[in-house]
Amino acid sequence: MVFVFVSLKSAAQDKDAPIKKLANFVTEKFPNTRIFDVQYEQLGPTDFSSKLYGNRFERGRIESHNRVKVAFNMPFFTSESKRFVLTSSLRYKYESYDFGEVYNYNSDLTYKKEREEFHFFAAALSATYMSTLFRKPIIYNATITTDGNEENVQRVKGFVSASLVLKRTPNTTMTIGVLALLDPSSIVPVTPLFTYNHKFEDSKWDFDFILPQRILFRRELLENGRLGLGTELNTESFYINIDQPGNKGVYELNQLELKSGITYEYHFAPKLIGTFKAGINNVMSVRVTERGERTSKYIYDHKEDAQGYFRFGISYNPF
Repeated sequence: MVFVFVSLKSAAQDKDAPIKKLANFVTEKFPNTRIFDVQYEQLGPTDFSSKLYGNRFERGRIESHNRVKVAFNMPFFTSESKRFVLTSSLRYKYESYDFGEVYNYNSDLTYKKEREEFHFFAAALSATYMSTLFRKPIIYNATITTDGNEENVQRVKGFVSASLVLKRTPNTTMTIGVLALLDPSSIVPVTPLFTYNHKFEDSKWDFDFILPQRILFRRELLENGRLGLGTELNTESFYINIDQPGNKGVYELNQLELKSGITYEYHFAPKLIGTFKAGINNVMSVRVTERGERTSKYIYDHKEDAQGYFRFGISYNPF
């Protein structure tokens, strides 16, 4: 969905090549929308407590939590007018948890929990069309996604959106839009979209706000680098296959995180970009539901203390 949050910032800038400008803006802000992107994330130790069916279940310590993400995106059709484009995407994610001692309330025992590993796969097809409405540029987008784990394909999801440029000056761009999720498990099926970017006069700093995803202050640092300071809201999910009495089937974990800290991007070459992020990660919510159920109908939830994190990645961007 990040594709939609910033898409219209480019629409009014180059009437001869709107799709190319759109791609420039999206890939510049979101590395995982570039042609190829690899990221590694390490989250530090944290204490947690959990509930199962509303009853206290476990408490303990997560010693280490790692993520590896790989993304591939390829536009494969562009109309003669350059205003309609089809893009295919592939995603892979690996997550691992290493635990310390864990106390189980049901058995009244403390034990060493084994390492847990999860794989997540997704494939998507996205259609984007650029037009005008009320004499202002607008972008329509429709995306369908199929995802799953190493066991099987698990779900088909989708969304449609529209975003309109409200204001564009040399220093300021503001857009507004709406996104509708085609997903029966979604608690909020319709989400407003709003972006605001402002470059300060006679300054290397700019301010970037994307509702509901980020608030960021950025500036150029070194010849080919850029520093960012701010906060980002991220969601993570994967599927869990459970084969235990009373809990057999496929379940889905959804996690909401608020990351605050620094970001540094550096161009090693014109098409090769390195990214480093570090700071504090606050886990807002972790819930496990039966596959396809709304997250409000969760069977398991847990809370974690704040933890340090760092992430580094490298991506290839031909634009």
